Amino acid sequence: MGESSGSVPDPAERRDESTRRGWRPLPARLLGRGARGAQRVARATGIEGAAEAVAEEAIVRAIESQAAERALVRVLQGPMVEEAVEEAMRSPAVERALNEAIDSEMIDRVWERLLASDEAQKLVERIAEAPEVRSAITAQGVGLIDDMRREAAKATHRLDNGFERVARRIFFRKAREGKTDRAGAVSRAIAMAIDGAIINAAFLALSGVITLVASLAFGAGGDASAPAIVIGAGAWAVAGSLYLVSFWALAGQTPGMRFVRIQLNSEEGRRIGLRRAVRRLVGLVLSILPLGLGLLGVVFSDDRRGWQDRFAGTEVVYADTSPAAAPWASAAQPAEGLA
Repeated sequence: MGESSGSVPDPAERRDESTRRGWRPLPARLLGRGARGAQRVARATGIEGAAEAVAEEAIVRAIESQAAERALVRVLQGPMVEEAVEEAMRSPAVERALNEAIDSEMIDRVWERLLASDEAQKLVERIAEAPEVRSAITAQGVGLIDDMRREAAKATHRLDNGFERVARRIFFRKAREGKTDRAGAVSRAIAMAIDGAIINAAFLALSGVITLVASLAFGAGGDASAPAIVIGAGAWAVAGSLYLVSFWALAGQTPGMRFVRIQLNSEEGRRIGLRRAVRRLVGLVLSILPLGLGLLGVVFSDDRRGWQDRFAGTEVVYADTSPAAAPWASAAQPAEGLA
């Protein structure tokens, strides 16, 4: 049998060719026309809008329902949100965005408006007036003064040794072997100078009043100034004596001695008592009267005791110059063996 002049096309090829030319099968054309007709009818009658409203209302009710709320809470409390936030924070894009936001002028303007607001000023005033802030500032100031006083005391203690070495070398005395906890001449002299300044400052107003009263009592003649000077000098001596005896007996050190960290001790203990304090004052006066010869023992004796200390049975020693422990360092520690 011979071949025909033209080959018979395949049915699938005919369907593809018909599709490319826009031809569709009859069932597809009928369904498409039916769907378009139903859509036009829905639009004309308002059924389509009602369906959309019903669907929207159903979605809103579903979101506002307790089930949706519980589901959202479970999602937020789960690891998914935390992992998403961590992943976003590690993202270079988020880092660049945050850096750009911080460096932007908008942040500067926001801070300027915030700092210039009345609320910020009230907040600063409230913080400044807080008792905790005032206590912290006071403690800081007291700590600074204490540090300065401690360093000054250490310097005077070193000067004691240096002055003693020089004095002993000049007078051909044997140098001290080893260290001592007894206070030297420099520390005592500085303490006495500070105490003298305190006495003079406290006595200045009182002496002026006494001098004025004495001048009025003795008249304005040429001899009126001499009694006033005598009375003023006597009052100053009495005030100074009371000052020294009171601090020696009650605290074992005067404010000047406290500044350079030296203190009085006795054979019985820390407090020397009123009797020893009076004896030491008498011994100090007797040591100074012969041109200060009674004070040479502070420099040349091994125990650094002048005649006033030997007479009263006292000694002047260095106080502790180590920093005070912080308040929280003395907190009670848990007992051993307790969980």
